[in-house]
Amino acid sequence: MPVSQRERTVSWRDGRIRLIDQTRLPQEVVWLEIADEATLAEAIRRLQVRGAPAIGAAAAFGLALAANASPATTLEALRADLAAAAARLRVTRPTAVNLFWAIDRVLAVEASTVAELRAAVLAEAERIAQEDIAACQAIGRYGAALLPAAASILTHCNAGALATVDYGTALGVVRAGWEQGKVRHVFVDETRPLLQGARLTAWELAADGIPLTLITDSMAGYFFQCGAIDAVVVGADRIAANGDVANKIGTYTLAVLAREHGIPFYVAAPTSTIDLNTPSGAAIPIEERDPNEVTTIAGQRVAPAGVPAANPAFDVTPARYLSAIITETGVLRPPFPAGLAEAVARARRKDQT
Repeated sequence: MPVSQRERTVSWRDGRIRLIDQTRLPQEVVWLEIADEATLAEAIRRLQVRGAPAIGAAAAFGLALAANASPATTLEALRADLAAAAARLRVTRPTAVNLFWAIDRVLAVEASTVAELRAAVLAEAERIAQEDIAACQAIGRYGAALLPAAASILTHCNAGALATVDYGTALGVVRAGWEQGKVRHVFVDETRPLLQGARLTAWELAADGIPLTLITDSMAGYFFQCGAIDAVVVGADRIAANGDVANKIGTYTLAVLAREHGIPFYVAAPTSTIDLNTPSGAAIPIEERDPNEVTTIAGQRVAPAGVPAANPAFDVTPARYLSAIITETGVLRPPFPAGLAEAVARARRKDQT
């Protein structure tokens, strides 16, 4: 549906977290009303809510659920309950750093009474959600300025409104470019094994009326060779201090192909995705998911029974393959370390004002 008519992917309503169940798309649109932090943790683990910024916002609201459910009558007891809930949420997805960033930010709020702390936790979660929307819109504006006229964009996985609170990171760039008349077409990688491109990105773009072509992951090289791609724009789940980027498995392949064909490769992500405590991509934990996701599609077996399968959910693209990193504070060019540190510092200064 058009951006102006779209409901937020993650929101707080009447003491519950409201989420769109992304495992049911595109066949049906189902909204979940989650009333407890344990159910939220399972929703994150099962990818009912996914995308680094979206799970960060969801986890922040999850701490608000935990605060409301806690029987604590002292600040110390309530903070202990929040810490326990945070520990359960942290283990749901290891790669996306926004999850840990949002949890730490909520745990750091100050209050003088139990009632004040409960209110402060919810207020901080809502602030994180609102800031994410503004960040995505800024990323869209900065990214659109990089695109040539009548651009044909290749993207991977889903870094759209579904992966954020609203608007999107990589798809925020596409949306802003489309609104400015600069985007002509989008090639959407299907993104095996869970088909987030086919199920989610294609659904978002079609709903917004943006022209697209769905391709299998293995077709990307062909379209580079044909000269059909003007730029690659992807999201990120964690950006190391040196500029190495963890994103959905298959991203590294596209970066290498883009370099071979002289096509710019852009990463669009908020500063909350930058992890200055991780020196390089080699230190980023890579989530290993159930091999059944590879040997089956929509519950239908596509490989012989008993065949072993690997299923790393992410890969790491070295910083040398990136043309730029697009954040809400501006466009960062290589070499990245100083620019990433400054972007995080600017974002922190803004948070404190």
